[in-house]
Amino acid sequence: MSEKKKILIRIGSLRHGGAEKVLINFLKNLPEDKYEIDLLINLYTGMYIKEVPSWVKLHYLLKGEMITTNRPHEIPVKAFRVLYQKIFLWFPSLLYTFILKNKKYDVEIAAIHGMYRELLSSPQKDSKKIIWVQNDIFNLKEYTPDIIKQFFKFDRILVISNKLKEEMQKLAQNEREKQAVIKIYNPIDKEDTLQKADIKIDDFPFSADLPTFVTVGTVYPQKGYDRLLKVHKRLLDEGLKHQIIIIGDGFDFENIQSQLNQLGLQETVKMLGFRSNPYPYVKQSDFYIMSSRHEGFPTIIAEALILNKPVVSTDVSGIRDLLQEGKLGIINPNSEEGIYEGMKKILTQKELAQHYEKEIANTDLPFVLQKSVAHLQEIIDGV
Repeated sequence: MSEKKKILIRIGSLRHGGAEKVLINFLKNLPEDKYEIDLLINLYTGMYIKEVPSWVKLHYLLKGEMITTNRPHEIPVKAFRVLYQKIFLWFPSLLYTFILKNKKYDVEIAAIHGMYRELLSSPQKDSKKIIWVQNDIFNLKEYTPDIIKQFFKFDRILVISNKLKEEMQKLAQNEREKQAVIKIYNPIDKEDTLQKADIKIDDFPFSADLPTFVTVGTVYPQKGYDRLLKVHKRLLDEGLKHQIIIIGDGFDFENIQSQLNQLGLQETVKMLGFRSNPYPYVKQSDFYIMSSRHEGFPTIIAEALILNKPVVSTDVSGIRDLLQEGKLGIINPNSEEGIYEGMKKILTQKELAQHYEKEIANTDLPFVLQKSVAHLQEIIDGV
């Protein structure tokens, strides 16, 4: 029996986000007899902690809940956390000595792009380094081309869409750097999604007589819910009756709720807050709407496709791969006008929804779990 590969994986926390869910999906499906995995999280918190397989050794820097607001009494706690984490970044040998107990790794993986500094400062110079870019970093102000070029110090750069792959390769200085960029589909557990969607819910907010759009995501400005509400109002004013369900919480929740109230949309838009299982709501709705300004790989779109829902989405990273250039749903320009056109199209052309449902049903979706897990193992074993 050959020796197990020793792997360190780093991520900020295991809260309810796309990258966190993807990591857990992979960990649950990697073979225990091939790998010895240490998972290091900065903050021991989040709904996915209980889903970490028992054979994966979990380490953490700090314990406590995620703080997403700036209330006066929270500021000292936030400041302490930042400083504590920075110390390990400035003096990585402390981290590897005291938290990771001097263990030697074959491969070190940043499961999210924000961890690039932590991985590049690793004192273990012989380990292979992999970074996983789970977001459209070319749309994030803090990621300048100079910062993104540092990613080429990694042995492999995993990206989740063709668009990201092309953008990264444009910055590559040579063939080795070009080859380092690999597109990998985020894995979606189809059976799990279907099972969860079948669970009975009592708080579906609308009756079935009007077309219902659903959208799921943390309520941040990047999700574009402000645009969605304006478009919704405009369509209602034109006599196109429909309703919208927004599932998720986040620091922008109150702003969006008050915009909703100002526009007088209390009857036709319901904000349900966070739901650990959003799938029954998606299943019971007619369409999935994505109004995001930017995304990495919108996992929820893949799940909506598994539930055979027609999708209307802005043209964000990953969406062309998921909707197969528009074969499986409507891709509209990334603007308020674009969202308006897309929603209007699906509301007025009644046969479109059935057309997309048929296309989705007849398509072999490439992001199913087994295919993605096999690909990741190939990458880890070949690095």
